[in-house]
Amino acid sequence: MESKFHFTFEDLLVYQKAMQFGELINIQAKSFPKEERYELTSQFKRASDSIALNIAEGSGGTDKQFYNYLGNAWHSAHECVSCSSKAYLRNYISEETNELNRQVLSEITKMISSLRSIIGKRINS
Repeated sequence: MESKFHFTFEDLLVYQKAMQFGELINIQAKSFPKEERYELTSQFKRASDSIALNIAEGSGGTDKQFYNYLGNAWHSAHECVSCSSKAYLRNYISEETNELNRQVLSEITKMISSLRSIIGKRINS
């Protein structure tokens, strides 16, 4: 998505990957049963969107604030692991889809951890 108005957090690869993951989950959740609409479907979509939203929100503050928001994004990514596992156990997604979700989440959490480490060093110096 190109815009003539640019924000620096949009350059972060982890933000871009988190945005893509949120859209991937939105597509997957469309196939979940209607009775899950306000339960697992909603939780999974909110958690997946929360990863990118926390990165964006925290990026505009101090290093300490950004560090904390990245922690929230990391926790949301871990919540998505559980949501994906639940979706798989309930036969809403295939084993392959669950593994793809877990792969992307593994990449995202490693990226978040690396960024937190860099920011943490800046905070402590």
